[in-house]
Amino acid sequence: MPLNVITLPPPVPKQLERATQTDIPETKAYRDAILGQIQDHLATADLVPPLSMEDLHHQARVIAERHGIEERFLEFTALILNNELWRDQLAAIPFERRLLLLPKCLRVEDKCPAPFDEFGLLCKKCGLCSIEDLQEEAERLGYAVLVAEGSPIVMAIIETGKIDAIVGVSCLNVLRKVYSYMEAAAVPGIAIPLLQDDCIDTNVDIDWVWDSVHLTSDDKTRRLDLTALRHAVDACFSSEALASLMGTPESETERLGQAWLARAGKRWRPFLSAAIYQSLQQTPGLELSTDLQRIAVAVECFHKASLIHDDIEDGDDRRYDEPTLHAELGVPVALNVGDFLLGEGYRLLTECETSPQVVRDMVRVASLGHRNLCLGQGTELSWQLHPKPLTPAEVVGIFRQKTAPAFEIALRLGAIYGGAEPALHATLEAYSNAIGVAYQIRDDLEDLGQHVVAGLMPEGRPTILWALAHQRAKKAAKVTVAEAWCNGATADKGGDGGEAAEIDAVYKLFADLGVEQEGADLLAAYKEEAIRSLRLLDNVNVKGLLRRTLGKIFEDLEIKGWCNEFETRNAAGGETRTAVAG
Repeated sequence: MPLNVITLPPPVPKQLERATQTDIPETKAYRDAILGQIQDHLATADLVPPLSMEDLHHQARVIAERHGIEERFLEFTALILNNELWRDQLAAIPFERRLLLLPKCLRVEDKCPAPFDEFGLLCKKCGLCSIEDLQEEAERLGYAVLVAEGSPIVMAIIETGKIDAIVGVSCLNVLRKVYSYMEAAAVPGIAIPLLQDDCIDTNVDIDWVWDSVHLTSDDKTRRLDLTALRHAVDACFSSEALASLMGTPESETERLGQAWLARAGKRWRPFLSAAIYQSLQQTPGLELSTDLQRIAVAVECFHKASLIHDDIEDGDDRRYDEPTLHAELGVPVALNVGDFLLGEGYRLLTECETSPQVVRDMVRVASLGHRNLCLGQGTELSWQLHPKPLTPAEVVGIFRQKTAPAFEIALRLGAIYGGAEPALHATLEAYSNAIGVAYQIRDDLEDLGQHVVAGLMPEGRPTILWALAHQRAKKAAKVTVAEAWCNGATADKGGDGGEAAEIDAVYKLFADLGVEQEGADLLAAYKEEAIRSLRLLDNVNVKGLLRRTLGKIFEDLEIKGWCNEFETRNAAGGETRTAVAG
C-alpha cells in the first residue's frame, strides 16, 4: 500500500513563564566533552559500583589529571563518572521500580499555587514551570515521583524496599549529602545537577533529565556514538565519495555541483536520515550502506540547492565565509547549478536498490516537501515586495513552511528506507515542525548577535525578533519598530541598513522590550514541543535516538564554564552569595 501522508495541526508550544537567568552556563558541551574520556577510563579500569565518595573523587582526579580538566570541575566529573558506573544497571530496572526526585525550587515561587504535604510539593499542573511536564511523563512511564529534597526523604524511600533506582535532580550540595545513603544501600542512581543554587526559581538541563528518565536497556541505540555517526555522514561528502556516488564530473556544472556539496556545512539533515534509519534497525551502528549514502547525499543536494537559490533571492554575498556561488560566478550559473543539484537529488533516490514502492514513497515525500519549502520562501519573497509588520504567529508560519520541510524530508526518507510503519510519519512530521521552527529561531538569535557585534541593523526580513519587538512595543515605539523593520527589507545589502543613531535606537528598544530573552524562551518552548511530540512513540529506539539527536542539534559547542556550587544561605540566613566560574 502507498505511504499515507498525514497532516497534523501545527504544534502550539507552551510558553513557560518561569524565571530565566541569562548568566546560566551551558553544561551539555562540557558534559559531552568529558563523557568520552570517562568511558575510555571505564573501559580499562576495573570499577564496580557503588564506589565510596573517596574512591569516586580519586578516580575523577585521575581522569582530570590525564585530560587536563580543571580543579573546579572535579566534583562535576565525579558526578558524571558515578552516573556512567550505574547507567547500565539503572537501564535494566523497570520504570515501575524507579523514583524521579525533583526539587521544589524548580517552581516559580511567587506564582506557584501548589501546596505541600509531608511528602513534598503537590503539583497543580499550572504550566508555569517544568515540574508538570517531567512529572506527567515520568508517571506515564510508571515512575514514582516526588517533588521534595533532602537526605531524610531519600533514606525513607530507600528503606521501604519498593524503589530499586533513583533519577534525582538537585544542587550539587544536596546530591553530595544524599550520595552516602545511596552508596550504603547500593541503589543505582543518576544525578542531574541544577544550573544554579539559588533555592528559588532554579533551572535544570531538561535534555539531561529526559534522557535519564527514558533510559532503558530496550533502547539499542543508547550506546550509539552520534559523533561517530556524524563523521560517517560527513565522509560521504569528500570529493572522492561524491564522485563514487554521483559519477566523476565530466562538465563544469557537475564539478561546481559536487564542489558545492563538499563545502562546509553542519549537514544535520543527512545526519537525521542516517540516524532515523539506524534507530529502526535490530543492530544499530552498522556502516552506512551505499543506498543510505545516496539518500544522505540526496537530502544535502536538496538543501544546498535551496541555499544557492536563497542567496540569490536574498542578495547575500557570503556563505561559509566564502563568496556565494552567484557572487563568484554570476546568477545564471548559480541558478543552473542549484537546479542541477535538485535533479541529482531525485536521481540518487531513484537509483536506490530497494523496492519500487519504497522509491516511489521517497520521491513523493521529497517532492511534497520541496513544494512546501517553495511556498514558504514565496511567502517571504512576497513580504519583501510589500513589507509590513507581522505577528510572531505569522513569522512562525513562514518558518514552518520554509525551514521545517527540509528536516521532515530528511527524517521521512530515512524512515521509509528503514521500513517504518506509516503511523510513525505523523510523529516525524510533528517533530520536524518543532525542530524546524526552533532551528530558525536560533538562527535569528545568532544573526542578531552578529549584527550587534558588526554595528549593523538587524536584517529586515520576517524574523521572530522583529515580530516580538513589534508585538511588545507601545505607541511611538511600535511605529519606530515598524518603520525600521520595513525599511530594512528594501535596504542596500551592502550597506549598514541605517544611520548609527538609528541602529543604536533599535537595539536599545530590543533590550528594553526583552526581545532576545523572549526569543530564547520561545526557542526553548519549541524544543520542548519536539520532545513532547515523541511521547507516545512505541519504538524506544526511535524515541531515544530522536531525543538525543535533538540535544545534539541544539547543543552549544562553546564551553562556557560551570557555576561554582555554593551554600544558598549563610549561617545568619543572609543574602545568597554567588560565584560564577568561566
